[in-house]
Amino acid sequence: MFFGKTLGVKPVFKAAIAFLAVMMWSVTAQAAAEQQQLVEKAKLTVESLKTQSDLEQFRKLLAVSKGVMVFPQVLKAGFFIGGAGGSGVLLARGDDGSWSSPAFYTMGQASFGLQIGAEAKELVLVIMTQKGLEAIINNQVKLGGDLSAAVGPMGTNVGASSTTNLDVDVFSFAKNSGLFIGASVEGSILDARDDWQKAYYGQSVTAGDVVLRRTVNAVGAAELKEALSGAEAR
Repeated sequence: MFFGKTLGVKPVFKAAIAFLAVMMWSVTAQAAAEQQQLVEKAKLTVESLKTQSDLEQFRKLLAVSKGVMVFPQVLKAGFFIGGAGGSGVLLARGDDGSWSSPAFYTMGQASFGLQIGAEAKELVLVIMTQKGLEAIINNQVKLGGDLSAAVGPMGTNVGASSTTNLDVDVFSFAKNSGLFIGASVEGSILDARDDWQKAYYGQSVTAGDVVLRRTVNAVGAAELKEALSGAEAR
């Protein structure tokens, strides 16, 4: 009787192991779906940039940039003491001009003063220097502190050559109320989300592995890469 009962437990144990495996797979799949949704929203942000005639400077800067960060939604809220934050993706340009797969980042910004209500905006950071790109990849960085940041030039009266000669690591563009405008990002902190890299790529990788060494590739990011290539001024 004792051995019979012992043997009878085995199927139950196997079923429990199978159930846990399914649950773990489900959690991983849900996490990957969340990141894919962010990638698709980033694509929509880039595509909206292509259609605006007053953003020729953005397209010229993008064409000679080292990388780009796209935050589909940055939420700003507060009452007297406020802050802003959001999740986004970083892609880097290779020597052949192609765009890497995305690495996932968060951006946070603290601010003080009379602030009531909330607003959401889309934000794009165009990274102009190799120093800026490597700093973002290798460290938690503060814009305006560790890296120089400037509001992106608007209109068509400033040549890309003059803007890229400036000692600026990052130019910023933000969409608010349906229009893209220059936006200050000084004081913002950028930090890689390696837990999201692992969930999306199914293995432990860093932002450097994704965008510089390109040890992984995301099929689901193909349309985002195409949108970036299509947004560049030729």
